[in-house]
Amino acid sequence: MGSLFSVSAFAEDRTLQLPNGEEIHYRVITEPAESARETAKQLLKHLAAGDIQGAAALSNAPMRRYEVLRDYRNQVGEEEFKRVYAQYQSPANRLFLEAAIGRRHLLVWDLGEAGNHLAGQYYVEVDGKFLLDDESNEERAQLARLLQTLRKRTTH
Repeated sequence: MGSLFSVSAFAEDRTLQLPNGEEIHYRVITEPAESARETAKQLLKHLAAGDIQGAAALSNAPMRRYEVLRDYRNQVGEEEFKRVYAQYQSPANRLFLEAAIGRRHLLVWDLGEAGNHLAGQYYVEVDGKFLLDDESNEERAQLARLLQTLRKRTTH
């Protein structure tokens, strides 16, 4: 994993060099006070219980998030919906990385129960609290490229 990143002068600041020459500068979040992890735990608790209304309330676009979750639940069924989100709480699955660009954060989960697939969740800090980030923007796009690169380069 060390060859994936070049670390700058500060231990928490990193730069990812993409094959096209683009650089993504981001911070690795380790301090709980700066982390979106507690919001992620709340979100996953709601989802594992099938509470899409409670989960959607944690989004910066709650109506849109509700519709997406409702459609997914209708597609896979109530029990599968709950199982998918409950798996994040399994000891075999862990938070792999929390990266931030500005106010936007990416939580990367290593899903050991799913062949070590890396799953991402996007959050944004608004008025001192974190919300699921359901709005398109350049920082989120950069975090998505970071996740895509991690998926390609990380072997377990």
